[in-house]
Amino acid sequence: MDPVSLALGLAQFAPSIMRFFGSGEKPVAVAEKIVGLAQTITGAKAPEAAIAQLRENAQLAQQFNLAVQAHDTELEKAYLADRGSSRARDIEVRKMTGGYNKRADVMVALDVLGLIACLAVLTFYRDQIPGEVVGILATIAGVFGACLRDAHQFEFGSSRGSKVKDDILAEMSIKND
Repeated sequence: MDPVSLALGLAQFAPSIMRFFGSGEKPVAVAEKIVGLAQTITGAKAPEAAIAQLRENAQLAQQFNLAVQAHDTELEKAYLADRGSSRARDIEVRKMTGGYNKRADVMVALDVLGLIACLAVLTFYRDQIPGEVVGILATIAGVFGACLRDAHQFEFGSSRGSKVKDDILAEMSIKND
């Protein structure tokens, strides 16, 4: 079983790890650390055995959750390394194109159009379409909304914790120089 699937299985014992998963290579590195942590806590040689032991023993599950929280900064650094390189790439693209990133601009514009289209269909045709289609359209509208949220988080920072993330990224870039 791949590390991400194993780590997602471990998320039932430490739900806070869910924020580290997306796409790309960095979530795999984070997943491998989480799986290794579970194996260390349980003493199991195989990841599947570690998950089974955590399911059977609430005390081990609690220890795993506490260990994940203790390693939060390390996991956050691994997760943020990917976003840091994305921002650096974005800065370079903007430098080369006179301040524009056409690909990003088109992606955001299409997200806005998709969201508006879904909301328009839901507003004007809700009574004429089956309930299942309404549910699907609402889900798709949610996906477009999440894409817009992610674009805003990328551009302006994600939250109050964004300052902490910026500090970690700055620290990482200093160490890499």
